[in-house]
Amino acid sequence: MQKSVMTTRMVLFGLFAMLCSVFISVAQAETPNTGWLKNQNHTPIETRFVLTGQINKVDQTVAGFLEVRLAGDWKTYWRSPGEGGIAPSMTWEDSQNIRSIDWYWPYPKRFDLLGIETLGYKGSVIFPMTLHIDDLNKPVTFKADLTLSSCTTICVLTDYPFELTFTPADLMLSKEAMHVYAQGLSQVPKESALISDVKAEWDATKMQLQVTASKKMGWITPDVLVDGPSDEMQDANFSRPKIDVDGNNITATFDVSSWMGTPDLTGENISVTLKDSEFIAEQPVSISDGIITSSNGLQSILKMILFALFGGLILNVMPCVFPVLGMKLSSVISAQGLEKKQIKLQFLASASGIVFSFWLLASFLVVLKLSGNAIGWGIQFQSAWFIGVMTLITALFGANMLSLFEIRLSSNTNTWIASKGNNSYFGHFIQGMFATLLSTPCSAPFLGTAVAFALATNIPTMYGIFTALALGMALPWILVALFPSIALSLPKPGPWMSKVKYLFGAMMLITSIWLLNLLSNHLSELWIYAIAVIAGGVILLRTVQVHSKKAAGWLSILFAIAFGTVIDSMTSTDLLPEEPKWVPLSSESIQQYVDEGKVVFVDVTADWCVTCKANKIGVLLQEPVYSELNSANIIPMQGDWTVPSEKITAYLQEHGRFGVPFNVVYGPSAPNGIELPVILNEKVVMDAIKKAGNKP
Repeated sequence: MQKSVMTTRMVLFGLFAMLCSVFISVAQAETPNTGWLKNQNHTPIETRFVLTGQINKVDQTVAGFLEVRLAGDWKTYWRSPGEGGIAPSMTWEDSQNIRSIDWYWPYPKRFDLLGIETLGYKGSVIFPMTLHIDDLNKPVTFKADLTLSSCTTICVLTDYPFELTFTPADLMLSKEAMHVYAQGLSQVPKESALISDVKAEWDATKMQLQVTASKKMGWITPDVLVDGPSDEMQDANFSRPKIDVDGNNITATFDVSSWMGTPDLTGENISVTLKDSEFIAEQPVSISDGIITSSNGLQSILKMILFALFGGLILNVMPCVFPVLGMKLSSVISAQGLEKKQIKLQFLASASGIVFSFWLLASFLVVLKLSGNAIGWGIQFQSAWFIGVMTLITALFGANMLSLFEIRLSSNTNTWIASKGNNSYFGHFIQGMFATLLSTPCSAPFLGTAVAFALATNIPTMYGIFTALALGMALPWILVALFPSIALSLPKPGPWMSKVKYLFGAMMLITSIWLLNLLSNHLSELWIYAIAVIAGGVILLRTVQVHSKKAAGWLSILFAIAFGTVIDSMTSTDLLPEEPKWVPLSSESIQQYVDEGKVVFVDVTADWCVTCKANKIGVLLQEPVYSELNSANIIPMQGDWTVPSEKITAYLQEHGRFGVPFNVVYGPSAPNGIELPVILNEKVVMDAIKKAGNKP
């Protein structure tokens, strides 16, 4: 009996010993970390320092990382923060058994605020670090103070004290910490064999630094950063570079200024950091003296101005002009019987309205750009207020053209108008403005390239590009103004003009229905139907009073057709097949699918983009493209830019685009993507899918 009790005790003791060893192992597996630190005086920011457990016995190093989480719009900065901001820093002099610490910096984002550009991070950022240890077998005390600058419209400087004690030889690997460390390290630029011939030249006369580099795979949407450790480099401010691409070579030109006077960068050792879509690299180089010529930049600007002229001209025949076609033709028809001078002034007024509206759009985009907001072509259609105002204006235009109401002026006003030639030049000016604003949901060949260049360049050049776009779109008006005989050669005015005017008015009301449909992305269906019923009822009632019940009947039929074709065709219809099973746009998922050997077709679109709808109905939902998009090896991926989206805006800008539609095809043979033209066709899409799918 006693022997049995002794045996039981020994078994229990053994189990206890095993449990203790398990607990000890688990405790050792948890690598040291500080936990999340938050300063009570500045709660939007929290940070921590973590060791991964990785040890390099040869170099006597320990791997770890600093992680920073920033709430809302708060941001912190890169090692060279730009014109404003302060780079994060760390003091660790009170640490023991640590020889030095290497700090690695992920590639930053550019931020613009009131014309000041900074470089840094939002959301969450991981800074990998390497601790160089004197003796791996002795305890290490990591005692450091992190000073972190974080900004929105204000800036706050906050200190975070870190303290860890550990023995490197006793550390255990943490899979979770190693995963986070690897994520951070993947965003740190390193030297790349794909980059060669990196040179930097300083032109003291022009105060410009020019960097040239070559990439074996060519360039898509490159960006270049320069910085260096010296006081001269730290005191200098580098503008956003003007980048010219010539095959595999790029030339980046920076305007340089300094608060400390005239900088002298000759002989400075710098780091050139390059980004191109998902590719990042960093190369060291020494700056030499040189003479920088700006001929390439001037040629690029002249080329883009020419693109803008053609893009604006082509915009006149895009689907977006149909809503304003009535106004255009009405202007020409109503010119019958007028003197040539009056015709010239009317059409010059319309052309001036177009130019002014493009300047207005440019100013709107400049304000957004300086305030750090997203910018893009047609972006005003993301605003419910803008769509609502345009819906009201088109309805009023349409009702006026149907003679449902008229604006009565005083006798003095009528006398003043008569003395001016009985023409409202201001009215033609407003027509030109209105035509431009309603045309912006369309993109056209040359237009996208010119707009992207304009939005990425400096403000004076942006206004120049938008002026060229305006002149291109206004060219038909300018031609009539220069040659009034064009208008005078049309059929003589007569009763037929009233019927044509009514047709144009009905077209304008159909435009109102389309715009009202766009409001469904911002308002509930109940509100949309209520607005439609009330507005439609008022218009039909007024039609009965002014014209007849028969006219109101025809108009009601037209409204029914409009709801059936304009609204349903913009969303879903039985005449077209079911849309492909779109996957939400995700840059990370694209890379994963390509690694699996899949082809990814990306469609960035918006409900208000007429060109997008034309591409979808005419190409993407037609054979053989439709079957290809639904095949097992194709991943259809869509980004919806109908309402503002930082993620989609960032994706567009990574590819140098500022508007929709935008289509790219990725695959094993095209990991960086094949960009498709603005207006799609079957051959272009099928060829790109085939090319991207061929395995290298």
